[in-house]
Amino acid sequence: MSTPERSTEAAAPYSRGQLTYALTVLFALNFMNFYDRQVIGAVGERIKQEWQLSDGQLGSLTTAFVLLYALVGIPFGRLADTGSRRLMLSRGVVIWSAFTALSGAAGSFVAHFLCRMGVGVGEASLAPSANSLIADLFPPKVRARAISIFMLGLPLGLGASYLISGLVVKATGGWRPALYVAAVPGFILAVFALFLPEPARRGATNAADGGGLSATASIRAILGIPTMWWVIASGALLNLVMYAIGAFSTSYYIRYHGLDIDIANRFNAVVFGGGGGLGMLIGGWLGDRAGRGGAAGRLRLATVGCAVAAPLLWLALEQSRSMAWSFAGFLFAAVLSLYFYYSSVYAAIHDLVPSGVRGMAMSVYFFVFYIFTAIGLIGFGKLSDGLAARALASGQTAAESRAIGLHDAMYAMPICCAALVVVLYVASRTAARDARRAAGGGV
Repeated sequence: MSTPERSTEAAAPYSRGQLTYALTVLFALNFMNFYDRQVIGAVGERIKQEWQLSDGQLGSLTTAFVLLYALVGIPFGRLADTGSRRLMLSRGVVIWSAFTALSGAAGSFVAHFLCRMGVGVGEASLAPSANSLIADLFPPKVRARAISIFMLGLPLGLGASYLISGLVVKATGGWRPALYVAAVPGFILAVFALFLPEPARRGATNAADGGGLSATASIRAILGIPTMWWVIASGALLNLVMYAIGAFSTSYYIRYHGLDIDIANRFNAVVFGGGGGLGMLIGGWLGDRAGRGGAAGRLRLATVGCAVAAPLLWLALEQSRSMAWSFAGFLFAAVLSLYFYYSSVYAAIHDLVPSGVRGMAMSVYFFVFYIFTAIGLIGFGKLSDGLAARALASGQTAAESRAIGLHDAMYAMPICCAALVVVLYVASRTAARDARRAAGGGV
C-alpha cells in the first residue's frame, strides 16, 4: 500500500518508513493474537479426548477467553484514548503469550480454563490501541486499506494456527507442544512494539471531538449514535458465526468427514488463511472505494458480502459425508465474502465516532459482541450435545451421534448470517446522518 497523503487527520509528519514499520508490527501482533486464540480450535478434539469433555465444555474454553476479553476491554479502551498505546500493546502481548504457554502446562480442565481467561485479558489490549493508532496515522481515504492490512493478521493467523498446530500434533503426538510453539513469538514482538510511533490524538483535548470526556460520558456519547447500536449488533452476529466455525470446524472435519486432525487443519488453513486473506484484501480495496459514499457505503459493502455468504454456508452443510472437498470449497467462498466485513465495518466505526473516543468505541463494540458470543457459544455447544443425544436415542452409535449432532447444530450459522444481513442493511440506512454528525464534531 502506498504511503498516504498527509491530511488533517495525521497528527504528525511520519515518514513512509515509520508508517510501514507501524503497520508491519501491528499486523504481526494481530497475526499472533489470532494464532494464539485459535490453537484451541485446532487441537480441541485432542483436549476433548484427554479430559472426556462434552461439546458444551469444549466450547466453554473459547467462552472463557471471550468473557475476560469483553470485561477488561472497556478499561483498555479508556487507556487507548488517554495513555501510551505502544506500552499497552507491549505489555498485552507478554501477558497473552505467557498464559498461552501456561495453558499448555495445565494439568486439568479447570486450570486450562483459567489460563484461557488470562489469554483473553492480554489480547483485549490489542484492538482498541491498534485501531486508535491506525486512525491517527492514516487519513480516511486510505483507512480501510490500512485496517485491512492490520486485519489480514486475522485470517493468516488463523490459517497458520491450524496448519502449524496440526503439524505439531502430528509430530509430537500431543496437543500441549502446539501451545508452547504459539507462545514464543509474542515475547519477541513485545520489544518491537516499544518502538511504535505514538501520534498525538487529533482533537483529544477538544470536547467537541470527544477529548476530555470521562469514561462514562464517552460510552454515553458512543451509544448516543443510533447506527452504533446496529453496528454492535452486527458484530455480535458475525462473531458468533466466525467463532463457532473456528471452534468446531476441525472437529466437524474429523467427526463428519472422517479426516485425521492434520488433514482437517490443512483444510482449515486454506479456508481461513486463503479465503479469509483474499476477502480481507479485496474488502479493504473495495471498502475505500465504497467509503467515497461515507460510512453508509462501507456498510452496504459489508451487507452484500454477508448476503453472499449466507447461502454458501448453507450449501456447505448440504454436502454429503464423502464430499469434504466440496464442503471446504463452499466454506472458502463463504469466508471470503464474510471477511469484507472487517475492513469495511471497522473503517465505518471510525467514520461514525468522534476522534477522541475511537479507542473506547472499539472497546464498547467488542464488549457487547463478545458477551453475546460467549453466551452463544455455550448455547451452540449444548445444541450440538442435545442433537447428538437425540441421535443416540434413535439407535445411532456414539461416534455417529456426535457427528450428526455437530452437523445439525452448524445450520445455526447460515441462519445467524441471514439475520446479520438485515442488521447491516438497517445500519447502512442510518449511517449517513450519523457520519455527518461525527464530521461536525458532535458527540
